[in-house]
Amino acid sequence: MGTKKPKDKKFYIKWMVISLSAIMAFLAAAWFYIHDWDMEKSMTALAESLTSEEPAEEMKKEEPVEIPAEPKETEEPAQEEPASEEKADATIYPEDSVLPAEPTLINGVLIANKQHPLPATYAPGEVPEARAAFETMKAAAAKDGLNLNAFSTYRDFARQKQLYEGYTAKDGQEAADRYSARPGYSEHQTGLAFDIGEAGQEQHWASSSFGDTEGGKWLKAHAHEYGFILRYPEGSEHITGYMHEAWHFRYVGKEIAEEIHQKGITLEEYLGV
Repeated sequence: MGTKKPKDKKFYIKWMVISLSAIMAFLAAAWFYIHDWDMEKSMTALAESLTSEEPAEEMKKEEPVEIPAEPKETEEPAQEEPASEEKADATIYPEDSVLPAEPTLINGVLIANKQHPLPATYAPGEVPEARAAFETMKAAAAKDGLNLNAFSTYRDFARQKQLYEGYTAKDGQEAADRYSARPGYSEHQTGLAFDIGEAGQEQHWASSSFGDTEGGKWLKAHAHEYGFILRYPEGSEHITGYMHEAWHFRYVGKEIAEEIHQKGITLEEYLGV
């Protein structure tokens, strides 16, 4: 292919410049014509047209984007717990003190108190398992130089009736009801209750002072290891129904006794009655 001469290039450039100039002149004439050939008006309009696009672009960029709000989790109204049934006063016998046909067992545990009496005919005798546990405990205490003695265990309905009537005649029924069970309501009738004292310390038997003796302190610390619990702890009369008895222990088995001891609760609290 041949190449163009320099003269020809200059010719084309000249005509391109002339053409562009003519186009610009035509556009300028048209602009002035639109604005009535007014120089100031034309220049103002030109300036506004050039600057009006920038704010519009900025506004477009700055326009906030509406983000849909996340749906709020609706809180369910708190459900009111059903009101628990009001428990009867543990220290008072029910007005309709009618003995049942069967003893009360809760989760396999026999309960005997002022709200849960025993049949008059219930006569299991001293429970062998409880006696065996006591003898094991007695042997352990002997190693520590203590001679424990179970001076009262099983009592049948007739024997409890005799004792209660004697206490009532001596101190009055109101006072007797705090420390002695009416016939049919005594834990001794279950064959699982052991009144314990220390040989040689008979003056403290069946007395709150037993808790201050070496034997009383040992039992409080170790009885649960052999399946026994202090049945009527100090300050729990409103729960157990009876005043504190430092000498009265009840056999419930090692597992239950351990839990009751660790939690520092009564048998009633453990059973939820």
